Amino acid sequence: MERRKVLTAGAATGLAALAACASNAASPGSRPIFSVVQPMLPIAGSSEMFPVRRIYCIGRNYAAHSREMGSDPTREPPFFFQKPSDAIQYVEPGTTAEHPYPTLTKNYHYEIELVVALDKGGRNVPAGQALALVYGYTIGLDMTRRDLQRAMGDEKKPWEIGKSFDHSAPMGPIHRVAEVGHFKSGAITLKVNGVVKQSADLSQMTWNVAEQIAKLSQAFELMPGDLIYSGTPENVGPVVPGDVMQGFIAGLPTLDVRVV
Repeated sequence: MERRKVLTAGAATGLAALAACASNAASPGSRPIFSVVQPMLPIAGSSEMFPVRRIYCIGRNYAAHSREMGSDPTREPPFFFQKPSDAIQYVEPGTTAEHPYPTLTKNYHYEIELVVALDKGGRNVPAGQALALVYGYTIGLDMTRRDLQRAMGDEKKPWEIGKSFDHSAPMGPIHRVAEVGHFKSGAITLKVNGVVKQSADLSQMTWNVAEQIAKLSQAFELMPGDLIYSGTPENVGPVVPGDVMQGFIAGLPTLDVRVV
């Protein structure tokens, strides 16, 4: 299923949600001047769709990756950033999606990650209760314009331009917890042109999924439809047009993407 089709599939739902949210502020009989498509992801084994509200990402959540990015890998409080929900590029299992090389960059990096999908929300959620918010999981790439990210960081400016751009969040369908369980350990790997570039175990996360949710809920009120990128292992690196990336997390289908 193409990205546009996935996004369009949720348009009616998105408009209904928008209308409901705006009902308290809008005058009777008012209507939006244009429609905004609701990003959605397929749910594996179902005709239902998962509407995406926000995409949160945790930074430097594997010790070796933290070191390669120049940070101390101790358990200091995690930090988060966001991608826009329409940055999703849906990749259907068994296919190789064409991923456009973005503008403005000459150093385009891959980061393979476990993605957590929430169907419940809350504030200040205890870590011991956090997994109850999780609907399912998928595999995703946090694609990064590394040269732009680093340049902004050096200038002490927000580095959103390095992380939050069109197609920067390739991912597969959502797999329900009832079918795949919670991912506390298991291999996470990325190959480029058949060569292993990233390889680790999910148990090596500095902050596990429950802790991430708990910490994130202290800063934001989490809501149904939120996604959380849970961090990438070490050995991030560049890709160029023609390269094929294959992401693997034990228990999920592979994610296959060709840079074009």
